Amino acid sequence: MRIGDLSRATGVSRRLLRYYEEQGLLRPVRLDNGYREYVEADVAAVHHIRALLAAGLSTAVIAKVLHCVRDKDELRVPSGCPTFIGELRRERTRITEAIVQLESSRRLLDAVLDTASPDE
Repeated sequence: MRIGDLSRATGVSRRLLRYYEEQGLLRPVRLDNGYREYVEADVAAVHHIRALLAAGLSTAVIAKVLHCVRDKDELRVPSGCPTFIGELRRERTRITEAIVQLESSRRLLDAVLDTASPDE
């Protein structure tokens, strides 16, 4: 299938699909005429990429773990792929630390706002 077909099948723009390729997340075959040729498995890969991005992972991390995701319809913890689990644990720790920092920032802003006069 061509990039337009993949775009329609996944709801992801052609531009974003090319970006995923630049990041090493998709590896379409290049035909002699320069067109990209995708396979059906790329539809599932794009869905997995979107889910992992929504979970807060960067494309660099996704590039490291995407090969571990084999389930067609949903993300599952794969057996025999310790890289995946280790990367997810590191990313979860990073996100937790970011949440703690954001909560601290919110408390500080709340304290400042509490001192503001009501008509401001």
